[in-house]
Amino acid sequence: MAVQEAGRSGAAGGVHGGGCTCGDCPHGARAGHRRAVAEFLLKRDEFAAGQGLPAAVAHSASASRQWVSEELTQSAELVAERGRAEGAAWLERLWWRTACVVWGLVLALLLVQALTAIGAGWTAARTAGLLAALVTAGALTAASWFHRARGGALAPVIGEDNRLSTSRAVAGAWVLFTAYAVLVLVGRLAAASGHAERDALLAGLELGRAAGVVTVLAVVSAIAVLVRRVVGVRVLGQRLQKVRADRPRAADLLTDDAGRGAFADIQYVVIGGVALLFAAVRLGRRPDQLPDLPWGLAVVVLISAATYLAGKYAEGGRPVILSVVRAREAGDLDAPIRTGDDIEIRGAGFVPPGAQGADRLSRMVVRIGAVHVHVPLVPVAGGFSNPTDAVLTVPVPADVEPGRVEVQVVTAAGVETNRYAIDVTD
Repeated sequence: MAVQEAGRSGAAGGVHGGGCTCGDCPHGARAGHRRAVAEFLLKRDEFAAGQGLPAAVAHSASASRQWVSEELTQSAELVAERGRAEGAAWLERLWWRTACVVWGLVLALLLVQALTAIGAGWTAARTAGLLAALVTAGALTAASWFHRARGGALAPVIGEDNRLSTSRAVAGAWVLFTAYAVLVLVGRLAAASGHAERDALLAGLELGRAAGVVTVLAVVSAIAVLVRRVVGVRVLGQRLQKVRADRPRAADLLTDDAGRGAFADIQYVVIGGVALLFAAVRLGRRPDQLPDLPWGLAVVVLISAATYLAGKYAEGGRPVILSVVRAREAGDLDAPIRTGDDIEIRGAGFVPPGAQGADRLSRMVVRIGAVHVHVPLVPVAGGFSNPTDAVLTVPVPADVEPGRVEVQVVTAAGVETNRYAIDVTD
């Protein structure tokens, strides 16, 4: 409470010290998150080395494991809270950065036009291109202001999981480029003085000349809508696990939810970007018509889009339990599963992509009969040995009735595995 009051007083005075963790300003949210992460890592490594255990639980392996798990869970919840605060503050700052990037591109266009006009002279096409850029930048800046709490101009390309959407980003780039190209023609048409020039500009909008660009625009826009539908249906059908990110990152365009490079996303962004660059060059060379994207290049983009869509259908999968066995330590005798024993659940997909953080891992639950058992966090140097994506170890509580019971895992994304029957003896 004292820290929060100090942070508020600092915000009122416009000064936040280096230790501000109030969360009311970007610096405070960032510093608070970094401090919480450092404290969590220190605590995890201490417990992994066997330090910091109270004497009351040190004599019992199960009690010490449970106590360590609870302590790490509470610390991880604080890290997650600070991370969400930092993500919200980062999004609020993003609108200004996006506006600066947009106007920086306008300035770069002006410099390029000024340099290329040396010797050739300034033309009406250059004026139309510059005016179209000003109109587009103004619209994007206004959109950034109205959506400043959601990332500014990037708000439309941020998905429901708080990550940058590859399909929306590619489609948005083509939509902006097409709008800019049409505005260039509008400026040329407004400045045209003769009937022949106006007729030539109107002919530049005919479908026969811009069929490639129009086709690519239609396909990438349809892909953006379809991918959202596919992901939503698969998540609701528990065939795809999704966890929310703290904030979007540029790497989201090229990676999966776990931060690993995704081939389908990379090739879609690269090929789409190359085709867009080609279309921009064609517009610069022929500003009197929409870019005539060659059909060969357009087909390459369509194949890339189909590959991306197929990758979205193929990714993910429902978690599954393959087997459940009694966990045995060195020196233990072979025996059936009894209450109080640890069981080892083997399978796949227990940890969803993007859920490797301790706050997500601590939300995993195993249902043993009618009893819900939280999966304990077992720290090791640099991470956790339990839970993992393929193996979970949990104790069988005394509340479990002897006999045949079913085991089921509920992941951090809320997805349930298949039921696996085991026999519990007295």
